[in-house]
Amino acid sequence: MLNLERLRTLDALARHGSVSGAAEGLHVTTSAVSQQMAKLEREIGQPLLAKNGRGVRLTDAGHLLADHAARILSQVELAQADVEAQRGCAVGELRIAAFPTAMRGLLPGALTALRAAHPELRSLAREQEPGESMAAVVRGDLDLALAIDWHNKRMPVPAELTRAHLLEDSCDIAVPAGHRLADRDRISLAECAEDDWISWNEGQFCHEWLVSTLRGTGIEPRIAHIAEEHHTQLAFVEAGLGVCVTPRLGRGPVPAGVRLLPVSDPVRRHVYVVWRADADRRPSIRAAVEALQVAALNV
Repeated sequence: MLNLERLRTLDALARHGSVSGAAEGLHVTTSAVSQQMAKLEREIGQPLLAKNGRGVRLTDAGHLLADHAARILSQVELAQADVEAQRGCAVGELRIAAFPTAMRGLLPGALTALRAAHPELRSLAREQEPGESMAAVVRGDLDLALAIDWHNKRMPVPAELTRAHLLEDSCDIAVPAGHRLADRDRISLAECAEDDWISWNEGQFCHEWLVSTLRGTGIEPRIAHIAEEHHTQLAFVEAGLGVCVTPRLGRGPVPAGVRLLPVSDPVRRHVYVVWRADADRRPSIRAAVEALQVAALNV
């Protein structure tokens, strides 16, 4: 009997072309990938990987089984969708992830409405960055993920996923109340060339967006502080330690010592939801997407 999780690992190796790529795509360690492949080779009784310089490549048997694995995993998803669709109602368990501001500003209303309309559907939500959550949807660990693009920087969406637009989220520049620009109706990013910036963690999509956007306006950004949560960033702004970009979705109360200034060349985020294309027929997926779209209208 072939193990589905090991087939997922083989499928990831075939798609990403390396152990490290598969590990990143599956959000596991390279050691875990190697262990799963070793077990699968013992089950099959022949090698699936061969040395290729410092890396590995699939053997002929590996390619053959990987082709089957992709079809098997897709068929499992379709089977789940058909069984659920045959019942004609949204039931069972729905696993969903959202980035922090959507988790706070969009998901509670959507899941409340979803529970009222479909009491037999149990939603399990977790906070997770879009890159990680989309990978989790691809490998089947999640059913849905909320993600973002910036107006001038798109996030790659894996080919296996379908996406639906939810809303446009405008962003402002947060400055201290005593800042030289605090009394302005709106400002440009270029006017903050001399300011220290408070940003997200290095390596995150939003941090990369901020750095590339500022450089695109001729600013070499001085990233003085790193903070994951927007409320933490605003606390640093209130203390006079820098400025930051702050979205309106899920914003909540703004500290008294902070001024929010619209940007003359608007800064916007595109918020959307993704799910596996082969899960389209699941009533729970359709119901959740509809609830999210209705909730987005009220944000």
